[in-house]
Amino acid sequence: MATLPTQVIALAGLTPAYAAAGASGDKVAMSGDRTFLHVKNGSASPITVTLTATGAVRGQTVTSPTVTIPASGERMIGPLTADLLAGAADGLAAIAYSAAASVTVAALRI
Repeated sequence: MATLPTQVIALAGLTPAYAAAGASGDKVAMSGDRTFLHVKNGSASPITVTLTATGAVRGQTVTSPTVTIPASGERMIGPLTADLLAGAADGLAAIAYSAAASVTVAALRI
């Protein structure tokens, strides 16, 4: 499980670098409500991305958000917020993929 570097979008522009999705998942640091993921699925089958929810509302556990990425498709996912996704041990958001072959991801912040 790798921690994805968060790339900052600037007025001068950004050519984002994409990493191969980790077979055992990835993690990402969050900064306010301006961090998001861009996931590209290069495979011939859809995949599901799951963000591990750690937050609670009135003592009730929140369901982990899931996003389906179609075959040969891509999705922007976010914003990633600490109140919903920060892990207790490291403060990072945990990301799981139903399949990682031919999947790339970038963590971006505005």
